[in-house]
Parts: sequence; C-alpha cells; structure tokens
Amino acid sequence: MSEIQIDKIGLKVGLEIHQQLATNKKLFCSCNPIESEDYPVKFLRRLRLAKSELGKYDPAAVFESSKSKLISYNANPQSSCLVEYDDEPPHNLDSDAKATALIIASALHSDIFSEIHVMRKIVIDGSNTSGFQRTMLVANGGYIEVEQKKIGVQSICLEEDAAKLLKDTESVREYSLDRLGTPLVEIALDPVEGTPSDVKKIALTLGRLLRVTRRVTRGIGSIRQDVNVSVSGGGIVEVKGVQQLDQLEGIIMYEARRQHGLQLIAEKLKEIQFDNLAKEGTLDVTSFFSNSKSKVIQKSLKDGAIIKALKIKNFAGMFGYEPYQGIRLGKELGQQVRFFGIGGIFHSDELPNYGIEKEEVEQLRKMLETNESDGFLIIAGSKDKIEFAIDAVINRIKDAKNGVPAETRAATPAGETVFLRPRPGASRMYPETDIPPITISGSELEFAKNNIPKPWDSAISEIQTKWNLNKQLSEQLFDSDYLDLFESICANKVNNPNFVASILCSTITNLERRGLDATLLKPEHISRSFELLSEDKITKESLEMIYESVMSGKTKSVEEFIEKHSSSMNEDELGQFLDDLIKSNLSIIKKQGSHSSSMLMGMAMKSLRGKVSGEKINKLLEIKISKILEE
Repeated sequence: MSEIQIDKIGLKVGLEIHQQLATNKKLFCSCNPIESEDYPVKFLRRLRLAKSELGKYDPAAVFESSKSKLISYNANPQSSCLVEYDDEPPHNLDSDAKATALIIASALHSDIFSEIHVMRKIVIDGSNTSGFQRTMLVANGGYIEVEQKKIGVQSICLEEDAAKLLKDTESVREYSLDRLGTPLVEIALDPVEGTPSDVKKIALTLGRLLRVTRRVTRGIGSIRQDVNVSVSGGGIVEVKGVQQLDQLEGIIMYEARRQHGLQLIAEKLKEIQFDNLAKEGTLDVTSFFSNSKSKVIQKSLKDGAIIKALKIKNFAGMFGYEPYQGIRLGKELGQQVRFFGIGGIFHSDELPNYGIEKEEVEQLRKMLETNESDGFLIIAGSKDKIEFAIDAVINRIKDAKNGVPAETRAATPAGETVFLRPRPGASRMYPETDIPPITISGSELEFAKNNIPKPWDSAISEIQTKWNLNKQLSEQLFDSDYLDLFESICANKVNNPNFVASILCSTITNLERRGLDATLLKPEHISRSFELLSEDKITKESLEMIYESVMSGKTKSVEEFIEKHSSSMNEDELGQFLDDLIKSNLSIIKKQGSHSSSMLMGMAMKSLRGKVSGEKINKLLEIKISKILEE
C-alpha cells in the first residue's frame, strides 16, 4: 500500500455551506425555532414514492422508498405548528430571513434576482413531513476572496432546515420537529483544485463572512458543510453533514484516497470476467448455517433472517484488495446493505472468520460449485429486504469496474464517509404551488447593500481591543460557537475576559476531543456556572469538572453537580490538610526548598480541586513552606 499523492490525482472540491439564520420565526410560519425536551404531540407517517411533473422517479427517492420505514414525529406546540405537521399551507415568507439572504448575497458580490420562485425538493427520508423541502434560488454568481484569490460563487439559496433525527431503527425512523422549517442559507461555491488544507481555508473564510453579519446562529449543527469531491475520471461524490471545520480536511483526504483507491480496484477488475453475475445465481443457505457456531449467524437466524450466498466467478482476492489502508470493495458493499437494515456481509476473502469455520467454507464452496479463483458473498436479512439488498450488491459489483460511482455519502465522526443514497437527479425539483412568486423591491436591495458587514478581520481586531485579548484568542473566540455567550458573561465586568475566553475556546474543546458530547452542554449551563463563580459560590477549578459531568451525561444541570459534589472546606480544615501534606513530604521540602511548592501544589489540587480555589491553596501553602524553611 502506497501513500496517496494529492497533486497527481486531479482532486476537485466544491463546497456547499448551509447556515441557519438568527431569526425569531421559521421560514413559513411564526413558530420560534427553539429546541424542546418535551413532546406532547406525536404522530406517524409513511412517505410514499411519487413521480415528478415530468413523469419520472428521482433515484434518491426510489432508494429511500425501498427501505419501507415508518416515520414517527415528535412535536412541541411552542416550536412547531400545523405548517410543520403538513396539515396547513405555508404562511408568508419571513421578512428577516429574506433580508439576511439578500445581505449575504450582496456581501458575496452576487447577482440577485428580481423575482424569487419557491421550489419543492423531493425528500422522503422522513426529515420533512410533507415529503419535500422548500427552497428558493435568491442569487447566482459572485465571489469570495481567500488569500488574494477569488473563489467563484455558483448559487445562493434560502431554504427550510430539516427535522432533527432522534432515532433510526430497522423499521422506524424518529424525528423531532423543533428544527424543521428553520431558515437557512445555502451557498454553493465553484469547485477548486488544491489540497484539503486549501479547502479548509475557503470554508473558514466563508464562515467568518457569515458570522460577521451577526444575523446567523452559532452552535453545534447551526452550520454544515456539504462537500462535492471528485478525482480525475471519476463521478462526483457529495459528502453531507460535515459539522465541524476540524473534520473537513480529514474528510476530503479520506474521500480522495477512497476514490482513487476505487479507480485502482477498477483497473484490476477490467482484467477479469465476471459479467454473468445475476440474482438467479444466489443460493438459500439458511438451513446450512442452522448449526453454525458463528454468533453473528445465530443472531440473524434468531431474528428470523434468511441467509443467501452469491457466487462471483474469477473474483478471488478482489473483495479484500486494498490499494490504500481501509479502502476495499468488501467494505463498500457492507456499508451499502446496512441501509436496508442488514448488518453487513461476509465475503470469501475474509473467511474463515467471525465464528465461521474452515469446514463450513469448504462445504459452501462445493454447494456453490466454486474453484479457488472464484469468490462468494454471504448475506443475511429479513424476507422483505434481502432481495433489495442483493440487487444493490450485484449492481454495485458490476459498477465497480467503472471506478467511482456518483453517490451521496455521510461524514462520520471518525473522519471517514459512508454510503447514504444515490445522487438525486433533475426529477427531484418542481414548483411550489402554495406560494406565489416573491418580488425583490429596490428598497430591499438598497437595505442589503447598506448593511454589508465590515471585513471579518476588523471584527476580530475589535474583539481584541474591547476585551484586551491576544490575537490568537480573539480569532478562536470569533470562530467559536460562543462569542455572543462570551460577551454576555463578561458584560458584568466581574469575570475576567481572558479566563472566560480560555474556558470557552480551550477547556470545552479539550473535553470534546476526549469524546464528550458538547451538545449536552447548553448556553444556560455555561452562563449559570459563571454567574455562580462571580458570586464566589464555586471555584474556577470547578468549571471544568461541571462541564465534564454535564457533557458525559452524569448530571443535567450545574445545580445537580453542586448538590452531588458540594463539600467545601473551611479555613481550619484547609490548614490541617496542608499541615499533614507538608509533614509527609518534609524530606522533599528540605531537599528542594521553595521549589517544592509546585509539586506539593499539584498533590493538594488532586484532592481539593473544586473545594477550594487554587489561588487560596497556593498562597497558604507557600506561607507554610516558608515557615518550615525558616525554622
């Protein structure tokens, strides 16, 4: 396996940025887009496949329809109404969202249309109750400047955000409607050639331009990057749901490696003959595996699955061939069948394994009439889904010799991508019949031009000057989800801005990197903790402990943490603790002198963190050590 050379594979990347707008209403109703934990309204839907106005089916919709999932919706009347339930026509377009879209278009030097037409984009994965998403093209053309280079803008759209996925099982998919209908702007940039690092700089610059308007929301999930990636001679792959800028570079690198690897696999496949592959060649081997020692197989049988085997002539070694680490055709096939509620597949290049023994593999080869040059697959699934999965596998194997299929994939937290669905086609979009064309007046254009925000670097300089922060911390704060929260916390002039910024930009980020869930830590948790800190009711050291507890799900509020961990220490108790610590470390103090205070401070903090401020411990410890040394 060799390392990929990005400059030799013709990598092209096109960015699509989806940014939620900071409005008090949803796009087509008056509901406030606030998150709920209580859902008094629940209902079920089953979204069905329908032809477009041109009489054609969209391939992405066909794929979603094949999963036959029941959709469960959870709603709170405080954040959704009959419009979100698809029981009432949409209301008028939100004027604030419209104004923000025009300001962003003006800032990007785009050509704004004098009339906007709302379109329906077919989506039947359940993320929209109606089976479509409303979107409108506001402007096209323009550019954004990144390090003295102009990156072209293809289009700017104003559209509804989707419902929030809560749970996805084999037969039911569950959503909440809090987020559905929230206004967001979609900005599609021209594809660029370059390194993943170059693309990250473009995304960072565009994100900063949006944030400096002060008209967009901040927080996890409020901005998402979809990335269109291709290598020379391959199809365009859309990667959806890159929520963190830190993920972007790794996702692009992985996808470049995956696509070039698929091209290398295709070159080897062209040398062999396997065109006779067909579903008729599958063999039902359910009874054959009835006594298998494989726990995976036995679980499938217990769940009522059917097990089938498929022979592929001349395919030995091709499932496991790995031009780059982790890039294999077998892995691609396994990901594809998971979307039919099937856990995966076993292939001949990895057997015997997973509890399937050598004798079983040999007997299976005889049943399938294979020789050493042939390969085979084993797939288990329910009766109503296994046929769809086998069709998908056969088509994917046949298509493998063409290199990279044009498809939609999802970004994973591990920095990889997984198959999501086929790429949508032209049949996906058709006009919205419930909303008349929306005109853009001269006064609205004038307002947009007059409210183009100042350059983002000026905004960072203002943060630096106003709060007396260094440039690096000012940039981190501006790029973070917490700028507005920071200013709110520091407004009382009690909390130290440098300390607050460090907690928001470093401490919380470090906890995320340890795998803790930042979505559990709400702004109200952070505000409350600093409020208690300013009142001397908790120590500075407590903040990280509180956030760690909340982000790990151990506690749900600051008060709950304090109640569970409150054990503050008075002056006498602290003095006695330090006397005991000094007594047990007298030899170190005599040897190191005053330098021993830092080591003893570390020992003290292990036991006293959160109970007494570090400043108080350090001051008293130094006094006691000085006294010992004088004696």
